[in-house]
Amino acid sequence: MISVPAPLRRRDFRWFLAARTASFLGSSMVPVALAFAVLDLSGSASALGIVLAARSIPMAAFMLIGGVVSDRLSRSQVLVVSNLLTGLTQAVAAWLLISGHAEVWSLAAVEAVNGTVAAFTFPATSSIVPMIVERRDLQQANAVLGFSRHGTYILGPSVAALLVVTVGSGWAIAVDAVSFLLAAAFVSRLRLPRASSGPPASMVADLREGWSAFTGLTWVWVVVAAFGLMNMLESLGFLTLGPVVARDTVGERAWGLSLSVEAVGFLLMSLVLLRVTLRHPLRIGMISMVAMVLPMAVLGLAPSVWLLVAVSLLSGAGIEVFSIGWSTALQEHVPNEVLSRVSSYDALGSFVAIPAGQLLAGPLAAVFGAREVMVGCSAVYLVVLALALSSRSVRDLRHAPSA
Repeated sequence: MISVPAPLRRRDFRWFLAARTASFLGSSMVPVALAFAVLDLSGSASALGIVLAARSIPMAAFMLIGGVVSDRLSRSQVLVVSNLLTGLTQAVAAWLLISGHAEVWSLAAVEAVNGTVAAFTFPATSSIVPMIVERRDLQQANAVLGFSRHGTYILGPSVAALLVVTVGSGWAIAVDAVSFLLAAAFVSRLRLPRASSGPPASMVADLREGWSAFTGLTWVWVVVAAFGLMNMLESLGFLTLGPVVARDTVGERAWGLSLSVEAVGFLLMSLVLLRVTLRHPLRIGMISMVAMVLPMAVLGLAPSVWLLVAVSLLSGAGIEVFSIGWSTALQEHVPNEVLSRVSSYDALGSFVAIPAGQLLAGPLAAVFGAREVMVGCSAVYLVVLALALSSRSVRDLRHAPSA
């Protein structure tokens, strides 16, 4: 007999899961729909880059403020407002496309608002789980959310592509808008108190308190610093040069298949971690990230369709081990009243260097060759992983089911 995971027995977690599933589905559709919308308007990859940057820059700029707000106000209320605003901005983008009034600058403006709102969504979302499930059930809760996320990320792009080729990109983005409005309705069922019960402090004081909490835990800043470099290397060697090398070797279809199989790896590992407890979540999580190197190494050294597909499955599984281990470690060891701020510093440090990797990819490939750069990225990635694991605070952090 299959038992129901403990988090699903809690009403608040079920509403939160419904909200996240709705928003996951919408988010998984946007990259396909928005990319084809901008390319149909302009035919320019540079224009697409402008629209994507218009979202990512304000998201990074306001992330720390989002963490302060999420720790000071009710996180459920923050999510209701942010999901409503995201739904409305996407509805505007959909209307512009469907009515024929869309231009690159107008879509960029809409995405800039969307990115600003996302800066408040991420910190609030990352710190709600400890408030709605028992401490001993945190890993299971993160695994259930991971299963939902990756399931929708397998389904969403296909649905978006179908809508794009049948009724147009605008209607795919309209579905995204509806998904966020549904998420707002679901999360409004939560009634969560403010994380901090103390008197209001200044924004600067709150940021300092969050920074002190972030730097006061060695394993936190070591892992974030490592991922700042690792994410840059991934964006350079895999996400940017990967499609280029795949097109010239295994083909575009194999590239798409490898990404889908990676998502299957995420999904399967989520199921495993519903039952298997990570006793040392960061030790096993960082070791598992070695799997991320495998697709880069295969494309760089010996491109092969079936080998690429096989290592992509391992890559997805390994990334999910780290993802769930990291989320659980933060929720178990960081005080809830500063968790949103610590999560915002985490996000900023982890993703701030990604644009640098994207910009370096072309020049480095022109000088050294795309495949050679991918091999070099793989080697440096392994060195960064080894340096992070050399920290005893990372290796020895234990699962803490009780306070």
